Amino acid sequence: MKQLGTKTFTALAGSASAFCLMAGVASADQVFNDDVIVNGSLCVGLDCVNGESFGFDTLRLKENNTQLHFDDTSTSASFPNNDWRIIANDSSNGGANFLAVQDSTAGRNPFRIEAGAPSNALVVEADGDLGIKTRDPVVDIHVVEGNTPTLRLEQDGSDGFTPQTYDVAANESNFFIRDVTNGSKLFFRSKPGAPENSIYIAADGDVGLSTSSPDAAMHVIGDALIVEDTDSNTAPNYALEVRNNAAPGNQTLMFLENTQGRPRLEMKGTGNTAQTGNWSISAGSTFVLQDRTNGDNEMIIDQSGNMTIKGTLTENSDKTTKMAIEPVNPSEILAKVAALQVSEWTYKNDAALGTRHIGPMAQDFYALFGTGASERGISTMDTSGVALAAIRALAEENAALKARLDALETKVAD
Repeated sequence: MKQLGTKTFTALAGSASAFCLMAGVASADQVFNDDVIVNGSLCVGLDCVNGESFGFDTLRLKENNTQLHFDDTSTSASFPNNDWRIIANDSSNGGANFLAVQDSTAGRNPFRIEAGAPSNALVVEADGDLGIKTRDPVVDIHVVEGNTPTLRLEQDGSDGFTPQTYDVAANESNFFIRDVTNGSKLFFRSKPGAPENSIYIAADGDVGLSTSSPDAAMHVIGDALIVEDTDSNTAPNYALEVRNNAAPGNQTLMFLENTQGRPRLEMKGTGNTAQTGNWSISAGSTFVLQDRTNGDNEMIIDQSGNMTIKGTLTENSDKTTKMAIEPVNPSEILAKVAALQVSEWTYKNDAALGTRHIGPMAQDFYALFGTGASERGISTMDTSGVALAAIRALAEENAALKARLDALETKVAD
């Protein structure tokens, strides 16, 4: 207790109470230079009456403007000296009914209780738990409300930042966060009964959906992950983008694994007639492009690199896509074909199958014709072109021989 001269604050308070009691019946202030003890209740105020019925009240302030002022007269810099008041109701006509603690020095009411507040509007338990509308808080802050208990977070713009208000609330339908400022949109919601670890954020920032052990930026455990783009006016018009902006070089940006069978990526068009279709890409011992509508495998690539297609292979040969176009000499092409070694062979990867092929070696073909991307492969476009040029040369030779034969037959006939 801070010392005030030779009397304690308690003694001063007792003297002040006695003074207030006598003020209504005496014409002069009374000063007591000793402790004052009242064996009974004390009424202070202009409306106190003789024979006041105190009930269980020990101290009563009674008049039309009741305030209790704590006036700290400390002058030493080493002591705090802020003044406080306990105020009951506004003093003006039509004012509010409330009980407030006022910082008299600053002229602010940091604590206020309005008349009519429900029972247990604010409860602080012995262990520090705070109850709002509950007498028995069971956690640090316990809020009870008959319909949608809500916590509002409001930035009012008083510090120069744009006003923004959010609500965090819950009811029998969902737990949600509401953007009050922007149309009260519920941008986050969780339904009652949602499974454990529905959304889990690990210490490294990885997000797990239905897992508490995510081993990637996002780890999903469940039946399916659906990404849906519903905003056709926003570019780019794709629902999912996977991008590497960190590690240099070739990176695996999407990894599919099926421990129970072949992993499959399915694509389905449900737009107009021209867009309707259902296709899939699956992989295992073979890579397969399948028409899911009829179940046909349209293309198969095995681990040896062999490709089988159901239909025909059409390669681009559009004139408008070509440049540096030069005619060839069919006779020269025919001569090179005649010099080209054609063999029968089996790919090493097909040794177990024993599949046989007939054709030239890529190195020999490249040495004679110089076409293709490298000397390790032959384009079917190039072999077709060589064959057509050779056929043309043979056709020209055949036409020349036929002309000579016709001339000889005519000469013999004459």
